[in-house]
Amino acid sequence: MSQVDLASAVGWQEDDQPVSWTQRDLLVYAVGIGAKKDDFALINELDKSWAPFPTYPVVLPFKGTNQDVVNFRQLMTGGKRAPGLPQFNPNRTVHGSQSIEILKPLPAVGGPGWKVKKRIVGVSENKSGIILENESVLVDAQGTPYAKLYSASFNLGAKATGTNFSKRIAGPPQAKPVPKNRKPDWVVRDQTSPEQAVVYRLSGDYNELHINPEIGKAAGFGGVILHGLASFGFAARAIVSAVGGGDPRALTLFGVRFTSPVKPGDALETSIWEVGPTNAPGHEGETELTFVTKNLATGKVSLGAGVAYVKKAEKSKL
Repeated sequence: MSQVDLASAVGWQEDDQPVSWTQRDLLVYAVGIGAKKDDFALINELDKSWAPFPTYPVVLPFKGTNQDVVNFRQLMTGGKRAPGLPQFNPNRTVHGSQSIEILKPLPAVGGPGWKVKKRIVGVSENKSGIILENESVLVDAQGTPYAKLYSASFNLGAKATGTNFSKRIAGPPQAKPVPKNRKPDWVVRDQTSPEQAVVYRLSGDYNELHINPEIGKAAGFGGVILHGLASFGFAARAIVSAVGGGDPRALTLFGVRFTSPVKPGDALETSIWEVGPTNAPGHEGETELTFVTKNLATGKVSLGAGVAYVKKAEKSKL
């Protein structure tokens, strides 16, 4: 067993992960994040407005190159372990945050040579556990980057030194605060279906927490909960619809913090504020948004600290 040294884990690169997808995978993903019958830009590959939905790459670390069911437990416990980290309990690991930046438009098919390059970019320890931050870059066979993703996982109860520690070498843009004393510029309500998790899991995340009520009860959720990344996709769709004129190509950066669970069948409300033009390199002329998504069934915020960069449509609907 390697010695625990959290600082040594930061910067560690995992083996590259081969990935692939088909146009059919993109259509299944669109339905999994709630695309409706008239969302032709998402569901009808023959429509001139159709394009891959930009958040699709978040499923690739689960899917890999598989076109069949993935063994989720094996996926989570297999592979190399970074040096310096203690053993984590996958049953006590919570997805804390997720972001994606689109560097180039995703093609309809990703074949041989595509891969995800991964590294650990941050580790923090506090009295509640250890937070692990990862960077993933989707590249084609020539090494051209198409998307950069950051995710943070909170390992509840994990201990290394038992003292506060934090080291971070990279990370995504952070959301600006929700403007005080100002109503949202856009509000989008949407309804998940009782079968939402059943459909979303077909994109590659086969965690039984999202389909087996007994596991959900044992985990303290009272039953099945929706994938956090499905709610993530719902909120991204809301922003594309309200601010991007329904064009999937309009969304170039999107990030959230997961704050409370959603159950399949719950209604979601995304409140969006325009907070100015972006000043990030490569995003000139785009609009920066801050948003939150509330679960109307519980009254709790399910997605907080939302940030998005969008190529704003001339007539964004309120």
